[in-house]
Amino acid sequence: MSDTPSDVNYTFSDSELETLLSYGDVRHHLGGDVLTEEGDRHADCLITLSGETHILFEGPDGPVRVGWMERGQFAGDLTVLTGQSGFARTVMGTDGDVLHIAHDKFLSLLADNSYLSDIFVRVLSARREFGRQSGHSAVFVIGEAHDRAVFAARDLLSRHGIPHHWLAPDTSPVARALMETRNIDEIDLPAVVMGGSRVLRRVSIGELSQALGLDLLPDGACVDMIVVGSGPAGLAAAVYGASEGLSVIALDADGPGGQAGTSSKIENYLGFPMGVSGRELAERASIQAQKFGARLASPAKAASIDRLPDGDYCLALEDGRKLKTRAIVIASGAQYRRLPIDNLINFEGRGIYYGATPMEAQLCQEQEVAIVGAGNSAGQGAVFLSRYASKVHVLYRRPNIRDTMSEYLVRRLEEAPNIYLHPETEIDALHGSDCTDPERDRLTAISVRNCSSGEVTKHPASFAFLFVGAAPFTKWLPETLSCDGKGFLKTGPDLGNLDLVRAGWLLDRMPSRFETSWPRIYAVGDVRTGSIKRVANAVGEGSIVVSDIHRAISEGLS
Repeated sequence: MSDTPSDVNYTFSDSELETLLSYGDVRHHLGGDVLTEEGDRHADCLITLSGETHILFEGPDGPVRVGWMERGQFAGDLTVLTGQSGFARTVMGTDGDVLHIAHDKFLSLLADNSYLSDIFVRVLSARREFGRQSGHSAVFVIGEAHDRAVFAARDLLSRHGIPHHWLAPDTSPVARALMETRNIDEIDLPAVVMGGSRVLRRVSIGELSQALGLDLLPDGACVDMIVVGSGPAGLAAAVYGASEGLSVIALDADGPGGQAGTSSKIENYLGFPMGVSGRELAERASIQAQKFGARLASPAKAASIDRLPDGDYCLALEDGRKLKTRAIVIASGAQYRRLPIDNLINFEGRGIYYGATPMEAQLCQEQEVAIVGAGNSAGQGAVFLSRYASKVHVLYRRPNIRDTMSEYLVRRLEEAPNIYLHPETEIDALHGSDCTDPERDRLTAISVRNCSSGEVTKHPASFAFLFVGAAPFTKWLPETLSCDGKGFLKTGPDLGNLDLVRAGWLLDRMPSRFETSWPRIYAVGDVRTGSIKRVANAVGEGSIVVSDIHRAISEGLS
């Protein structure tokens, strides 16, 4: 292969090739034959047996060969595993034979052979990471930095680990060149260019998701277990459910990671002494779940749950598709609360953000920023952004931040020379650039009120990151699924007799520890009342609930 790190390629031995041959068929190709095109879904896994196989990305200046495969080497990146749209063309460089393993056979191979599965997953993951680090990408987002649609598109791509470049049309010569060669006008922005053939103009999240093949679930799919939410709890349930033989679908309205996915660095999660970002953890878990056969779909938003006459459940999505299942795990988590400020929504995506990831950090280089909150997520965000921003102001209503934040994070905040702690303070008002076009207005300053004295002062701040409270995603659920006064789902011992009577519980047993007031519907992670808001706790609940589901299904409960 080309001059790339050794972990992005692997050469199978003759004995390993013998094993692989049983999963596919050998085809002879002539030099110049196209084996896969950009955008192909459920593409074959291609293993070169003789000749050379070339990998081509479409860059701003035309096709670029980024690698080639010789005998015993295989093409592709993680889309070979996920079945999503590919970003490269695979072309036969010289005459030779290629082993084609169809997508369904490839998934069977991963389930059957742990040794070969580890090789494929390790190499495919390394290639995706190499693509992000090296700049090899066929996806370009063109638009202004503070355009909400640009932020949404980049956030979607980042959540799914898809390498891409963001290009500002006013400052990037590459952007201007792409706009000229692809006939993109200013009115078409924001635009997403995908390879040599696809241009999405005035792009929407739904259109981009469809083009990427992020949600390939057919209407009427029937499985053992549906997981609603792909944060740490939901991904853990998907991994353990699929690994223990259940057919699993995992849904998420945004993308893998949930609220934890906005964490720049989680340092107190077991097994990661150097820390791990929320998105890296989510990406690894997503790959792991799909390796075991779970199907992930996002953005895919659950809309309702209905009981069926045979005792199963029908889960309807907002787009009208309906899925049938024996058990449902609700891991929809919680979202940070909006501040009660009149014009807050005007600045969301244009100065107001609810996560501190490298994408947001890129925007606030050498700027003053404000962090609102006193939990661990706020502390992690402040420490991370202090590497990029000139000043980071942490605002919180409590007198003592140690009441709610881990000690190791408090020490980091106190030791950082450009982090300033403001106890007993809150944002009183937001100020914009007074742009005549409200769609182009952006945050320029904030007014801060001292909770004790009532004094209000104005400070320059182009960015404010909100990590305040948590509101559960439960409004879409049936009313008889019992919640506490704050909307968090009750489970197991928290359910009273009145909750069960109201829900029509007819079984001769009480709900298990994570079971709601409806049989075989479970709640795990932040959406559950009384849960501990820690990643490790969410992962534990997501993994443990699978044993309860196995028991309920095996007992034939209805």
